[in-house]
Amino acid sequence: MLLATMFGMHPFLKKIFADAAYQGQQFDGALARTLPNVETEIVKRSDHARGFTALPKRWIVERTIAWLNRCRRLAKDWENLNRKGLAFLRLASIRLMLRKLCNPS
Repeated sequence: MLLATMFGMHPFLKKIFADAAYQGQQFDGALARTLPNVETEIVKRSDHARGFTALPKRWIVERTIAWLNRCRRLAKDWENLNRKGLAFLRLASIRLMLRKLCNPS
């Protein structure tokens, strides 16, 4: 239901990057029934990797979450309503985008 809602709001998205936990027939079948035109790419860890290794595409998500967690208002879950929490998340995202646009160093 979440993916169907997301792709209903953003129909231009064509690909989903997923963790290795989402590989398998059950996820592929449910995704094919819900969103037949969406491609899935599973990001896997290398068999030869030892210790910590940054996975492709996943570091983008981790970096963005780290940037958002630097906002004091988002560091703790203080909001009583989900819509207020979402509003502050959007404000923090706008702040990040404006900083990237205004300081292209």
